[in-house]
Amino acid sequence: MSGITQGLIMGGFMLVLLALRVHIGMAMLLAGGIGYIWLSGLDPLLNYLKTAAYARYSVYDLSVVPLFLLMGQFATHGGLSRALFRAGNAMIGHWRGGMAMGAVTACAGFGAICGSSLATAATMGQTALPELRAHKFSPKLSTAVLAAGGTLGILIPPSVPLVIYAILTEQNIAKLFVAAFVPGIIAALGYMLVIAIIARIDPAAAPAGEKHPWSERLRTILDTWPVLLIFAVVIGGIYGGLFTPTEAAAIGVIATGFVAWTSGGLKGKGFLECIYGAAQATGMMFLILLGADILNVFLALTQMPAELASWVTGLGLPPLAILFTIILIYLFLGCIMDSLSMILLTIPIFFPIIMGTDFWGLAPEPKAIWFGILALMVVEIGLVTPPVGMNVYIISSMAKDVPMKDTFRSILPFLASDILRIILLVFVPSMALFMLDILK
Repeated sequence: MSGITQGLIMGGFMLVLLALRVHIGMAMLLAGGIGYIWLSGLDPLLNYLKTAAYARYSVYDLSVVPLFLLMGQFATHGGLSRALFRAGNAMIGHWRGGMAMGAVTACAGFGAICGSSLATAATMGQTALPELRAHKFSPKLSTAVLAAGGTLGILIPPSVPLVIYAILTEQNIAKLFVAAFVPGIIAALGYMLVIAIIARIDPAAAPAGEKHPWSERLRTILDTWPVLLIFAVVIGGIYGGLFTPTEAAAIGVIATGFVAWTSGGLKGKGFLECIYGAAQATGMMFLILLGADILNVFLALTQMPAELASWVTGLGLPPLAILFTIILIYLFLGCIMDSLSMILLTIPIFFPIIMGTDFWGLAPEPKAIWFGILALMVVEIGLVTPPVGMNVYIISSMAKDVPMKDTFRSILPFLASDILRIILLVFVPSMALFMLDILK
């Protein structure tokens, strides 16, 4: 039996476990563990497991994950999401659909100090959803805007999935963050364009708000200075070589913690809620990391990644056919898995294929960075597609009167924007790479 067949069998078993609602981390751990026993026996698996957790969790670069998550918690409790939404609404709220566009810009701004789509969707949902409803925006459009806008949390750097990708592929985290910046801005502009089109097709769904005087606009912009400063220090410091990503994340935690403390967000149980929230999210992610390690060790034993890469390259298919096949697989997996799980499960398989194929004459490092941003953009779609669509579930829990199916339908125009952006990045890699050339 070939390694590809063995890998597909255990992959099918993992999908069955997911269908039975087993947590993705446990599903990967069970599939990998049983596959390991199948190939090597129980004793070798136990021998591997006794050091597996320490070997994974002692990686220094992983310490950036809980720090970015804690930074997001402090930002939430510090009221920065409200300041961002007020600024966006004050600047463009008088446009038709402007308040929804302001919510998208606020999601992008919050993502710049958060790194988590789920946290961005949850926080901005609490802030913007009541305002959108109060100003007579269509309920299903309101939930769709915030669910789609929440995906900017992992696309606008810093991004936790990009950190994981960098560790898996041994790429430079700072370069990946810089490369993600322009595609993230284009994503936000694309969502705003979708809202503008909807507002003109159905003016009642996205009305215009009141026009704010310039004095108030400037005041609300000034209120967002902590976000701008924190983003500039964290990302600028990383790329400028002033400190490592972990050191930058630690500085970000201190800065957002200070903002939250001065605003009163850490009073009472606020501080403990931040610590607990970050710890809970970290524990979930690290369980997925361990499960992915076990599964990937099994796949390494089968030689599936190497065999698959050789088989694909031996087919003589055009590079774009290979790439679009990978994209379609990501879109399918996005219907049943979360973004981090997809990155951990697929990168060990797809990355060697991509690196062994010529795309536009790209050198190895630019190609790896380009594919990382492309993969991130594709897995981001899984956050708003059924049946998983975690961002939709989060927003729907705050708007129980809006049927989830209505939200999913209203997200379709935003998904069209995502697809167009992905196609653009496929054919124009410089969309992600030109910032690296500018900052050399």
